[in-house]
Amino acid sequence: MEHQKETAPYSWQNRLHEIIYESDKPAGKLFDVALLASILVSILIVMLDSEASLHAAYGNIFYGLEWFFTGIFTIEYILRLICIRKPLKYMFSFLGFIDLLAIVPTYLSFFIAGSQSLLVLRALRLLRVFRIFRLVHFLSEMRFLTVAIANSMRKISIFLLVVLTAVVILGSVIYLVEGRENGFTSIPTSIYWAIVTITTVGYGDIAPATTLGKFIASFIMLLGYGIIAVPTGIVTTEMAMAARHREQTNQACPACGREGHDRDARHCKYCGAAL
Repeated sequence: MEHQKETAPYSWQNRLHEIIYESDKPAGKLFDVALLASILVSILIVMLDSEASLHAAYGNIFYGLEWFFTGIFTIEYILRLICIRKPLKYMFSFLGFIDLLAIVPTYLSFFIAGSQSLLVLRALRLLRVFRIFRLVHFLSEMRFLTVAIANSMRKISIFLLVVLTAVVILGSVIYLVEGRENGFTSIPTSIYWAIVTITTVGYGDIAPATTLGKFIASFIMLLGYGIIAVPTGIVTTEMAMAARHREQTNQACPACGREGHDRDARHCKYCGAAL
C-alpha cells in the first residue's frame, strides 16, 4: 500500500505528460489539435479587434474572449511545468519561452496600454504543428537550419560591425560634402542615409546634390551589392558543415520537455534523464 501511495503521484504526472507533451496517443493528439485551434482563434480575435469598426461594435466580446484564451493558455503553461521533473529546463527552452510570450501581453495590458496587440506572438506556437502531425523530417530540417544560423552568428556579428563602421565613416564624409543645405542636417541623419543606400533600399527622402556627393553615393551602392552576398555565404558554409544524417524523433523528454533526440537515444542529450 505504501508503495502504491508513493508511485500514484508519479503515475498521475506521467499520464499528464503523455497528454500534454506527446502526440502519439489519441488523448495527446486531441489535446494538441485543440490547442492549435485555440491558438488560431485567439490570433484571429486579436486581428479583428485591431479593426476600428469591429472594435467599436464587438470590443467587449473580443476583450472577454481574449481573457478566456489567456486563461486557457495560462493553465496549460502551469500544467506543463507540473508534469515534468525539471520545469526550469522547459521554462528556459525555446518552446517554453514562446509559451510564456503567449500569455504575458494580456497581463501587461494592465500596465502598458495596447500591449495586448503583441498576442499575435502566439502564432509562433503554431510551430508545434510539425510535431503534432508527425512531420519529423520538417522538424529535423528546422533544427538543422537553426544550428547553421546559430553557428554563423559570430561571423555575421563581426561582418555587421565592419559594415557599421563603414556607414559611420561614409555618413560623416557625406555630411561634410553635402552639408545642411542639401538635407544632410546632422551626422546621425547622414549615417541613416548611408545605411539606406548601402542596403540598396533607397527611400529617396534624402539625396546628394553635388557631383562629389553623387560619386560617393554611387560607390556606396556598388559596395552594397558586394556585401549583400557575404551573410548568405557564411550561412551556406555553416549549413554544409552542420549537415546531419541521423534522423531524430519527436519524443519529448519527461524531465525537461525538450525534443530532438536521435532514434537510438536512451537518455536526453539536454538533461541526461532516461527517455
